[in-house]
Amino acid sequence: MSLFTLLLAGDLAITDRLIAQVAGTRVIAADGGMRHARALGVTPELWVGDFDSAPDALLDEWQGIERQPYPRAKNATDGEIAVDTAIARGATSLVIAGALGGERTDHAVMHLLLALSLTERGIPTLLTTGEEEAQALLGGTLRIDLPKGALFSILPFSALSGLTIEGARYPLDRAEIDAGSSRTVSNVAEGPVTITLQSGRAMVIARPADMSGG
Repeated sequence: MSLFTLLLAGDLAITDRLIAQVAGTRVIAADGGMRHARALGVTPELWVGDFDSAPDALLDEWQGIERQPYPRAKNATDGEIAVDTAIARGATSLVIAGALGGERTDHAVMHLLLALSLTERGIPTLLTTGEEEAQALLGGTLRIDLPKGALFSILPFSALSGLTIEGARYPLDRAEIDAGSSRTVSNVAEGPVTITLQSGRAMVIARPADMSGG
C-alpha cells in the first residue's frame, strides 16, 4: 500500500492523532496547504496549484520543493489536482488534511463527495481538520477508534439499508435510514465504534476530542 497525505489550505489543528495519521506517508501540498508542513514535521515531495493562496514568505521558505504550477483559470480545484497527482504516483489510500470547514461550504461539500467517489474506486480517503474527521461508509464494516464520549454522526447521502452501530450510546441493529435523515446525527462513542452497512452511501463525521455529548 502507498499512503499519501495531501495538505490543503483549510484550517488545521495539529494534534497527536493527526501527527500519527500522517507519519510515514508521502506528502503533496496544494497551494496554501504548504503552510501546514512545518507544524506537522513533514517535507512534501511536490507542491501543486496556482499558488494564489501561497504568500511570498511561504514560497521563499520552501524553495527547494518541486513545484507543479497551474493557471488560475482551470477545470479543477488545487485539492483535486493534488488527489489526481497522488493517484498517478501510486496512492492506494489518502489522508486529506485541511479539507473541511472554513469559509467555503462549496469546497467542504465537494471534498465530502470526492471522498465518497474515491472510496468507491477503492481508494479509502480520510478528510481531517485535526479536530474533525470524515470518511465514507459504503457496504461493509467500518471501525473507528474513538475515545469514550466522543461525538460522531452518520450523514446518509442515499437511503441506507441494514445499518448497525455498535459501541455507541445509541446503537442500531439493521436499521433502515432515509436519505437526508437526521436520525444518525450526534451519536456518542462508548469507545471504538463499529458500523456495518448492507447497502447505501454515507459519510461518517467524528470529533475525537469533542466530549460535549458526554
